[in-house]
Amino acid sequence: PLSPPCLSPCLPSLPLSLPLSLSLPLCSYVSRRLNELSKHNPLWKTLCSKHWLVERLRSGVSWFCLFKRYYRDLGRYIQYYPVLKRAWEQLKSFLQQRCPRMIASLKEGATEVELNDIEAQISCRLPDDYRCSYRIHNGQKLVIPGLMGSMSLSNHYRSEVLLDVETAAGGFQQRKGMRRCLPLTFCFHTGLSQYMALEPAEGRRMFESFYPCPDQTAQDPSAIDMFITGSCFLEWFTTYVHNVVTGEYPIIRDQIFRYVHDKGCVATTGDITVSVSTSFLPELSSVHPPHFFFTYRIRIEMSSSASPEAACQLDSRYWKITTSDGNVEEVQGPGVVGEFPVMTPGKVHEYASCTTFSTPSEYMEGHYTFHRLANKEEVFQVAIPRFHMICPPFREPVVRAVKSAIKLQ
Repeated sequence: PLSPPCLSPCLPSLPLSLPLSLSLPLCSYVSRRLNELSKHNPLWKTLCSKHWLVERLRSGVSWFCLFKRYYRDLGRYIQYYPVLKRAWEQLKSFLQQRCPRMIASLKEGATEVELNDIEAQISCRLPDDYRCSYRIHNGQKLVIPGLMGSMSLSNHYRSEVLLDVETAAGGFQQRKGMRRCLPLTFCFHTGLSQYMALEPAEGRRMFESFYPCPDQTAQDPSAIDMFITGSCFLEWFTTYVHNVVTGEYPIIRDQIFRYVHDKGCVATTGDITVSVSTSFLPELSSVHPPHFFFTYRIRIEMSSSASPEAACQLDSRYWKITTSDGNVEEVQGPGVVGEFPVMTPGKVHEYASCTTFSTPSEYMEGHYTFHRLANKEEVFQVAIPRFHMICPPFREPVVRAVKSAIKLQ
């Protein structure tokens, strides 16, 4: 399986009518030639680059031998390794200058023996994409900030650590409602974890990741809803890395904050630009009863080219809130989170606030009212762009879904 199929066109064809006395020597030649071609260095260099991301050759080792060495160790992960290795390298390169504490907290990769021992301990198979990633880095030391993102409000803080495989195995769930679920992350402050389902059970799909959400209306503690965060480990991890390295998630005070910014969610009025990013908080939300908690972060910036006479102060805010069931609510109030920021040329003011809804999606829009510092009688409005807040897909446990279907019959 290690011989590239592209070698075959290099070989001469043998006519079937060739006398046996001539074909045997030629077959011997072809065999030697095939052996030479199968170790052709440029071909194996390409394969080493493609599958193992190796660009430089160690002295005294051929590309053919180097490929075999990697294949013996990581061959079962050949379809996942280049994707996950590249994601890890991109993440570390990005964070090296921005969040060096996170880089220092990463653990060296686990061995095949260690991963096999974990499988024996939990009596369940780990998916190959998960194993492959943990061969590269065995999660993170149990420190703050967490590699998998933070969120901070006035009286609430979350930071998720990427668990090493040994700690994850210690939190492997066998209780009803969470059977065969392995924790991927953990937050010391909230106790929140994202889990991966190692078997299709209780309404979960195999290898998908999710936040568990207990049904607060049910008497049965095993009635657990799920906010789905990924269909498999590869998608879950690489999507997160992409959001980090492309700047989708901002770096604030040496931490990754999981705010999502819609590129079109920007409005400019005169010299002032307002942009909004949002985040869903699963630890403060529930499906039953419907209670979906969001936080949003607003950036207000006055152009540096504005004249000094344009300096102004924010007086009040107005919101128009529309839920997915069509209800509309209007809210007005002084300032923003108790502040009345003064805007001068080049100044940026950012703040975070939060809201809850009984529907899984809604949008907000509105305006701020300002007055000029040079002339308090000059009052004007600055548009706040429409921004949407949509919770992740969620699913009910299979037991309740069956009961609901029976009631409808």
